[in-house]
Amino acid sequence: MIKDFSLYKDHNCYTFISNGSTDLRNNNDRHRFGLINPYYLFLLYEPLKQFQVWRLITAVFFYPLTPGTGFHFLINCYFLYNYSKLLESGAYAGRPADYLFMLLFNWICCVIVGLIAEIPLLMDPMVLSVLYVWCQLNQEVIVNFWFGTRFKAMYLPWVLLAFNVVISGGGIMEIVGILVGHLYFFLMYKYPQDFGGTSLLTTPSILKYYFPDSPGGIHGFGIPPQSRAPNPAQNRPTGMFGRHDWGRGQVLGGN
Repeated sequence: MIKDFSLYKDHNCYTFISNGSTDLRNNNDRHRFGLINPYYLFLLYEPLKQFQVWRLITAVFFYPLTPGTGFHFLINCYFLYNYSKLLESGAYAGRPADYLFMLLFNWICCVIVGLIAEIPLLMDPMVLSVLYVWCQLNQEVIVNFWFGTRFKAMYLPWVLLAFNVVISGGGIMEIVGILVGHLYFFLMYKYPQDFGGTSLLTTPSILKYYFPDSPGGIHGFGIPPQSRAPNPAQNRPTGMFGRHDWGRGQVLGGN
């Protein structure tokens, strides 16, 4: 994970960055294809004052690929695809507008924190914020982690935080993602349900208009209902004639 953003804070280094370096730890590495200047993709406050608003979006999707960051980028892509798919097919099934609103809310929060904390790359916190929401909506689900470890989904964001602190000495990006994800979950689910407050987050009607709910989805706020308990009769051993219970019957010669 890229941790040293000090180059971006020094205005005297912008010339060096604009020459195409994407590795903050190796000044000799150049951007891979040279089609676009990486400097114009970072989230920086001063360029935003010049109406370079595309940085608000490119900062989420751009990630410098180097031998030291390639594996982390692949992990981000996996988490984003896997947990986004689980959210779309689970808690937000049939509610594309609500899911899009969750992404927009997390993105806006990541941008605000990124500008305040001078974090020019937002892929890590954005991905972890989506993962955090899924983990809170599926707290009791058992997830598999590296080395065969298994634990409840509610602990996964914290395990990832500890893992990155130990392996790469990072942790700031994970903390930002956890805070953003928790803010959305608290305002959308926790506060209205557990504290009896009003719903502070509501999907704008314009999103509902362009992305209407489809039949069969889970509507309203709240944690999706868990699957029903299995029928004990379905757990009986299956014989050659299927699961039908023919009864005990009577013994010949009995009373």
